[in-house]
Amino acid sequence: MESSRTVDSGGGRRQATRQKLYEAAVTLIAEQGFSATTVDEIAERAGVAKGTVYYNFASKSVLFEELLRHGVGLLTASLREAVEKTDEEGGSRVDALDAMIRAGLVFIGRYPAFTQLYVAELWRTNRAWQSTLLVVRQQAVAVVEDVLRDGIANGELSDEIDTPLTAAALVGMVLVAALDWQAFQPQRSLDDIHAALSLLLQGRVGGGRLGPR
Repeated sequence: MESSRTVDSGGGRRQATRQKLYEAAVTLIAEQGFSATTVDEIAERAGVAKGTVYYNFASKSVLFEELLRHGVGLLTASLREAVEKTDEEGGSRVDALDAMIRAGLVFIGRYPAFTQLYVAELWRTNRAWQSTLLVVRQQAVAVVEDVLRDGIANGELSDEIDTPLTAAALVGMVLVAALDWQAFQPQRSLDDIHAALSLLLQGRVGGGRLGPR
């Protein structure tokens, strides 16, 4: 998974190593589960020494926790970029929501293994990284909440909207629909999936107001 930050040469080398470890871990854990995946396997898949794993991360659990932070951080950044681009083009808040749907689909299409792990972990409550997962999840959802609040404030969206729940529902819609697309309808294009979800969004908007008619 790519980094969204620019670093110096020394930091760049370390970041490149972490990228290899993230990629190795996410692939292996998606294939065989967290408990069955060993640090030796992660090091071998990444093409580094086992000591390199521990140099960068104190344990396998810490590596996975940082992987969650990193992956959701990239998703959050892509959502923000979609909103910023919509703003630059003078789009509405509904346009921004639609742009985020597409950005989410692009991200999931690029990182399907990470998305599968992320969704699976959302259902578990006995993990050491549960609190971290809740924090990074809220960071992504908060981007959608901000757009909804802006739309309510400017009168474009209904003030009857339950903002936290609606934001979570929109994020969940994209995650579940994209995973279904990847697993069961891979022949469909990203444009096709986006168009279907866009219709759901626009249909709910009805007359320019996201709320009961």
